[in-house]
Amino acid sequence: MPRINLLPWREEQRKERKIAFLVALGGATLGAGVVYFAASLLFDSMIEAQERRNDRLRAEIKLLDKQIEEINNLESAKQKFIARMEIIEKLQRSRPEIVHLFDEIARALPDGTYLTAIKQTDRRLRFDGVAQSSTRVSNFMRNIDSSEWLRNPELEVVETKKDQTLGASFTLYAEQVSAADAGEATAAGGNKVAARTGAARTGAAR
Repeated sequence: MPRINLLPWREEQRKERKIAFLVALGGATLGAGVVYFAASLLFDSMIEAQERRNDRLRAEIKLLDKQIEEINNLESAKQKFIARMEIIEKLQRSRPEIVHLFDEIARALPDGTYLTAIKQTDRRLRFDGVAQSSTRVSNFMRNIDSSEWLRNPELEVVETKKDQTLGASFTLYAEQVSAADAGEATAAGGNKVAARTGAARTGAAR
């Protein structure tokens, strides 16, 4: 005898499909959650690694800034040392110039002329003195003009005061010649003398 299923099989099938759908949805949700969690961990790890790299770069930059500052300080100290060395060399070079200068002043000063003050600003010299006459002041200027270590005499004033019995007071300026210029002038003078001597010998031979 054939059997007839009187149970609501379609309803049961619908429930089974619904349960299967819910299971699949839950699995997909769980999978999405796992993927999101893993991606979050990955991104957090990448961000932490980048922050560590940034911290290291900032530390390296700070170290480089400190080294650059030290280099700048060394460069500044080097420039100061070079400037001091140049000053020392200049003083060493000017030491014989001072000796020649005072010797030349004594040679250029004619008889009857006395200096009361000498002032030097860079290479410009100011002479204050007393001369028995203005002619002696003129001689002093000519001697300066023909000097090896002095040049460009400029007379500022010559005056005779009523209560002054020694002569006329004067003030004149001159310029100190450097050792290099004096050496060139000496060499040029020697060449001129040699040329005149050679010309004289040639004329005598003729």
